[in-house]
Amino acid sequence: MYRVSTITDQKLLTAADLGEMDGQKVTVHGMIQRIRRLGWGAFIVIRRHDGLLQCVIGREGNEELIDGLAEEQSVKITGLVKKAKIKDISINPNTVEIQVEEVETVSVPAEHPPVDLSKKILDLHIDTNLDLRPLSLRHPVERARLKVSEAFALGFAEFLRGQGFTEIRTPKIGVAGAEGGANIFEVDYFGRPAYLAQSPQFYKQMGVGIYERVFEIGPVFRAEPHQTSRHINEYTSLDFEMGFVKDHTEVMLMETALLKYCIDHLQRTCAPELALLDVEMPVIGEDIPVVTLAEAHEIAGKVTGKDYSKEPDLEPEEERALCTYSAENWDSDFVFVTHFPTEKRPFYTKDDPENPGTTLSFDLLFRGLEITTGGQRINDYQEQIDKMVSMGLDPEDFGSYLQAHKYGLPPHGGLAIGLERITARLLKVDNIRLTTMFPRDVKRLTP
Repeated sequence: MYRVSTITDQKLLTAADLGEMDGQKVTVHGMIQRIRRLGWGAFIVIRRHDGLLQCVIGREGNEELIDGLAEEQSVKITGLVKKAKIKDISINPNTVEIQVEEVETVSVPAEHPPVDLSKKILDLHIDTNLDLRPLSLRHPVERARLKVSEAFALGFAEFLRGQGFTEIRTPKIGVAGAEGGANIFEVDYFGRPAYLAQSPQFYKQMGVGIYERVFEIGPVFRAEPHQTSRHINEYTSLDFEMGFVKDHTEVMLMETALLKYCIDHLQRTCAPELALLDVEMPVIGEDIPVVTLAEAHEIAGKVTGKDYSKEPDLEPEEERALCTYSAENWDSDFVFVTHFPTEKRPFYTKDDPENPGTTLSFDLLFRGLEITTGGQRINDYQEQIDKMVSMGLDPEDFGSYLQAHKYGLPPHGGLAIGLERITARLLKVDNIRLTTMFPRDVKRLTP
């Protein structure tokens, strides 16, 4: 008979802990990131749960040990915490180091890594980077990107909880797609067809009738055969839905406040990562500029010299042109575009009664890329039935979804933010695969 709690203390010393322990003896573990051997000894940088830690060991009496160390060995190191003499922006914490007294090798790799993780820049072709993802993600720059992504998602959830939102968990297998169309993955569900979720949209709307304000962070799937730097087929969607809205502008106001909070959250919690990645954080003023799609076409046309007036949506070059214009003329890296045509928005999007043929919907553009789609939804049962029929859909196929409308829903709206996209734009990374842990696209199912 024994109790697990008596076997080991699971608490890890954090960077903040070590910063307060000058002169104290500690034991830490990690994987060797790089070794710099010198005549008097060596600097050993180990990779830990919250960053890199430099350890200093003298050669006298340790010659064999130092010569036997190698990158990617797992080690336990015991020594004294001392203030670091050399500041290195890639090492976190960079305020302390360990004066080594003892090194225990825990495990060794079967092969030497084919990538030099000690380089400040990994400098791999993107396909090589992704093929070696279990290894390449160990590089400080790659790790930092994902830490920023994690922190943004944490800020998203933290802000919304403070605004009275309830976090929900929705199914990722269903009988129909929220967006419709052909970009949906079909799976065999015990002999009958089912589909991977394109969005938690239906369940978010149902959730409004339960909790009034709901949000979710989870995967979504799009069977789009795009092979571009802005598309992947499985991504993380940050969704929220809120009830009792006047129109889509209240959703836009909520997102503006949300983004301000998340940017501040990143600066408070990810300062080392932001410094390492040399991130220029955007500033959001009192509000974010708003233009209609027609106005966006006109502005983009002035910038590029092309005529987009007959386009039902924004072209990628328009998104870039509009963001350039917004940054130069409105001092904003963000810009909302509203009133997309009815035929270009999903069936649950509410039409603008004052502008027939357009919807109370919006996209948010950031540094040349659409990162958010949102708007007001239809809450009236008969209005939703009529919209489905007008778009060639059979309401019978959406019986469970329509229960929410049939039994009463307040006016509501919401949005979805692509986590990989907004992280890529924050970090000015050209390909969203590099802000994805293990991306899935048309050609990639591994690792």
